[in-house]
Amino acid sequence: MAKSTRETRNTPISSASVAKKTEVAPPASSTEHPAKTGNLFQGLEQQRAKFAWERVQGCSKDYTNLAKAAPALIINNGLMQALAFYQSKGKAHHLALNQHLCEWLRQRGIVQQANFPGVMTALHEADAPTFRRATEETLALLKWIRQFAAAVCGDE
Repeated sequence: MAKSTRETRNTPISSASVAKKTEVAPPASSTEHPAKTGNLFQGLEQQRAKFAWERVQGCSKDYTNLAKAAPALIINNGLMQALAFYQSKGKAHHLALNQHLCEWLRQRGIVQQANFPGVMTALHEADAPTFRRATEETLALLKWIRQFAAAVCGDE
């Protein structure tokens, strides 16, 4: 027995046998659900795009400019500080962007309420991975909001 095991280990592997083992079957249908085909990210990006597109309809140039500056504000100061800043400004475009970000966090299941006090409470009680996910989701959504707002509302 030991001899046959040794012989099998020393047997050269043909390229045909390697190719046969590494072949991957294509998905059964291109219309399958993203989770079934393994392309979950495309589905999430499409959700972000849809959400952003719906929110920027009728926005102002002030909203567009605010959305363009939002990622830098969040990265430099933090998500909670940015949300608090927008809320404290009280202008329509600040409050609108703040509400859109809060709604997205609720839709993604990161927070339970979409209102500013509920989001802030949930974020300051969140563990580090949840807080990081909230920040990453917000930044990912802002990519779409920035592009769509500039296309719909104009750019300065």
